[in-house]
Amino acid sequence: MAIAGYGKTQIRYDMFDMERDAEQARRFARCENIYHKGQDLAWDGKDILPMLLREHGGINIPDDKRKAISRIFAIIMWGELAAWKISAQLADGLVPLEAKMAATSQAFDEARHFYVMHDYLKELGYVPKRMDRPPQALLDLVLDTPNLAYKLLGMQLMIETMALTIFQTVRELKAEPVIAELMKYYERDEARHVGLGMQYLPEMIRGMSKAEVSAMMVFQARILFWAMWETKMLEKDFETLGIEPRKVMELGRSKQVMAMKAAFKVLGIDLDEERSPAIMALNIANEFLFPTEETKDDWVAMFQAALAAATERVPADPAALDIHSSHQIRLANGGTAPAERDLSNT
Repeated sequence: MAIAGYGKTQIRYDMFDMERDAEQARRFARCENIYHKGQDLAWDGKDILPMLLREHGGINIPDDKRKAISRIFAIIMWGELAAWKISAQLADGLVPLEAKMAATSQAFDEARHFYVMHDYLKELGYVPKRMDRPPQALLDLVLDTPNLAYKLLGMQLMIETMALTIFQTVRELKAEPVIAELMKYYERDEARHVGLGMQYLPEMIRGMSKAEVSAMMVFQARILFWAMWETKMLEKDFETLGIEPRKVMELGRSKQVMAMKAAFKVLGIDLDEERSPAIMALNIANEFLFPTEETKDDWVAMFQAALAAATERVPADPAALDIHSSHQIRLANGGTAPAERDLSNT
C-alpha cells in the first residue's frame, strides 16, 4: 500500500529494465507494431454495419438459419465482451511497454467487436441472454485465472483461433451476406491479437520450470475440453448453415497448432517431437465427438481412428493464419487497408 508516495506502488518503474538479446528485441518490436497497426487499421462499426445492411438490402434468410446464426454469434458477442475484459487485464498486468501497448490495442478492438455484434444480432431479432454452460465455462476459465501466461495462452492462442475458424467458415460459406462481409473486418483485427500471443508468450514460458509448463498444458486441455463441448452443442446450428462441425474442429486445430508451434519454436521446442498432451487429447476426442461417415456407425473403426489420431502430426500451415490478414477493408479515416501476409511478423 502506498501512502503519500511511500511504499509499494502499482506504477512499474522496472518496465524498461529488462535486457534483451537480438531475437527478443525483434519480438518486442513486433508487439509494439501491433499497437500501431491497430491505430492505422481501425474501422468504424457505426459506419460499416449500416453500409453492409444497405448494400445487401438488410438480412433476408429463412427462420431456421436466422436462429442458427443467432445462437452461434450470440456466443461470439459474449466472447468479445470477455476478450475485452481479458485484454484489459493483460494491458494492466503485462510489464514490458510493447506488450502492454499491444494488449491495450486489443481492448480497443474488442470493444468495437462487442457493440457491432450486438447491433447485428439486434437486426436478427435476438434478445441478449445468458450463454449455455460450455461457452460460459470456457470463458470463465480465462477470465478468472490470475496467471498472465495462462490468460495469454487461453485468449490469444486458443479462443482467438477458435473465433477465427468460425469467422472464416461463415465468410467462405456466405451463410448470410452481411455477416460474411463483416467477418473480414473481425478477422483483420483478431489476426493481430493472435500475433501478440505468438510474440510474447515465449517470453513468459522462458522462465517456467518443466512442472509449470506441464501445468499450463493441463490448463490448455481444460480449454479444449469446453471448446469441443461447445462445438458439439452447436452441431445442429452449424449443420443448418451447411457447415460440417468436424471441419470446423480440424480447421481450428490447424490454426491453434500453427500458433503454438510458432510460439514454442522461439524456445527451441519442437511440438512435433514433444507431443503436446493437449493436442493428442483433442485429436482423440475429435474422432468420438465428430466421427467420419466411415466410422460413425462402427465403434471398432471409431476406436481405431482415435488411436491413430493420438499420434497424428497436425501440419503447421502458415496460410492457416495468414489468410485472415488478406482482406481489404474500409477504414475509419476513409481509406482502404491493403491485404497483408505473414502473421508471424506482425
